[in-house]
Amino acid sequence: MSPTLLVVHHTPSPGTRELLEAVLEGARDPEIEGVDVRSVPALGATVSDFLDADGYLFGTTANFGYMSGALKHFFDSVYYPALDAVAGRPFGLWVHGNQDTVGAVKSVEKITAGLALKLVAKPLEFQGQPDSSLRERCYELGATLAVTLLE
Repeated sequence: MSPTLLVVHHTPSPGTRELLEAVLEGARDPEIEGVDVRSVPALGATVSDFLDADGYLFGTTANFGYMSGALKHFFDSVYYPALDAVAGRPFGLWVHGNQDTVGAVKSVEKITAGLALKLVAKPLEFQGQPDSSLRERCYELGATLAVTLLE
């Protein structure tokens, strides 16, 4: 059975949607065979989705210096049912905001530390409109997580 990469995201704007598409493109690179990539909006992701995955990519907007309410709701829903069951699984993160992204990154890092997930790529923090450089970095993040699951 192929390992599963679960991409949980809150992408309400055209810019964040563009970054999600780049992440998914990287994770589904044709040269990376054998990884099942599932993309689920944060408000639709379930405990089963989380427990059944072998690794994770989280994407969120930065809202008032914090992760989106949708991603926070996801973590609130899965935290206790998944506690101890997902320890050591790899994850990556991208955050897009118009100004401050630091608080959003820190808030996700605190929750993932509590779940004992393993950060395998430096979180990507973006501000402003996505450009080709940002899309490339998101592509690389997606590919990095997919390859990690094959190791």
